[in-house]
Amino acid sequence: MPNRALLLKILSAALLFGAWEIAGRIPVSFAFPTFLESMSALFRMIGDGSLLIAYLETLQPLVVGVVISAVLGIGIGLWVGLSRTFDWLFSPIFIVMQAAPLAALIPLLVLAYGIGLTSKVLVVCIMAMPVIVLNTSSAVRNTPESMKEMARSYLASEWEVILKVVVPAASPVIFAGLRLGVSAGFIGAILAELKITPTGVGDIITFSRSIADYPAMYAAIFSIILLAVLFLNLLEAIETALFKGNQRGYVSD
Repeated sequence: MPNRALLLKILSAALLFGAWEIAGRIPVSFAFPTFLESMSALFRMIGDGSLLIAYLETLQPLVVGVVISAVLGIGIGLWVGLSRTFDWLFSPIFIVMQAAPLAALIPLLVLAYGIGLTSKVLVVCIMAMPVIVLNTSSAVRNTPESMKEMARSYLASEWEVILKVVVPAASPVIFAGLRLGVSAGFIGAILAELKITPTGVGDIITFSRSIADYPAMYAAIFSIILLAVLFLNLLEAIETALFKGNQRGYVSD
């Protein structure tokens, strides 16, 4: 039931914020503010416009990186999922990209592309694209053969099989991979701002930590989490609307 699910989400958030408030009042650390102090700092930054200005800077590499990752990731994933040769050639690359410690690669990106927008977009792509590619290829590869054979029995061409059978059947899993990729992209965008050059929300976190303004630091971190949750819920709502009534997952042949 939707109302019950919403109630459980509200209850979960209330428990989390309550635990945060208690931990800040004990306190568990002098550098750990209470939830109310952090929210006060958050509303202060919203009121003076500093948070909005920071997000205008942060969203540039995030949006560009996520769009590139989605378009190329789904395209490459379809390609890899449909061909055993390309699967053998390219899957290991994206598995290594997903497993590689990104923090160790950032200095190489800075050395090659400088500290501008390009490096930050590449960080987002490195985080987001492997998830999208691997989910898409897995979904395509596991499309039931019986569905494809049925389409061929009606004299469908290979392109028609791909566009009218494989892609629709794999779409729910592809969309799930897209949500995971967006989540990874958020991490990549903030990591880039912390490691490459302090701009946007990363600059607020770095500066607040340097002057021991811990409520502002935690408020900035909380705003990132909140934006990511809202974005993922929006994608989930779009996915539900697109695939309402469809069975998630695959039935074995």
